[in-house]
Amino acid sequence: HVQLVESGGGSVQAGESLRLSCVASGRIDSTNCMGWFRQVPGKEREVVVTIAYDGRTTYRDSVKGRFTISKDNAKNTLFLQMNSLKPEVTAVYYCATTRSPSYGCPGVRNSGTYWGQGTQVTVS
Repeated sequence: HVQLVESGGGSVQAGESLRLSCVASGRIDSTNCMGWFRQVPGKEREVVVTIAYDGRTTYRDSVKGRFTISKDNAKNTLFLQMNSLKPEVTAVYYCATTRSPSYGCPGVRNSGTYWGQGTQVTVS
């Protein structure tokens, strides 16, 4: 079992930046794909970006150029640098991984996905 704990959320003004962190503990497999997702009330959770073991990233079109994912495998930590924030990105952001590399990347319809508890990001 893997525990994911997000931090770094908060309330900021449009145009400002924020960096989210996710620390993983428990049964860690550094080859797992990881990612950031977000959810607003009344909508399905959606992918923001994922990063595979080889470093390949897949960003949601709307955040390209503004958000950057990175990870430190040695410290079991995932980051999401969010720049030039806009009100429409307001949501609860979740860190995610999968229970083993065989499950591929995390996703809302991937039963092997582990989710953190989320951290609120509010942009006004």
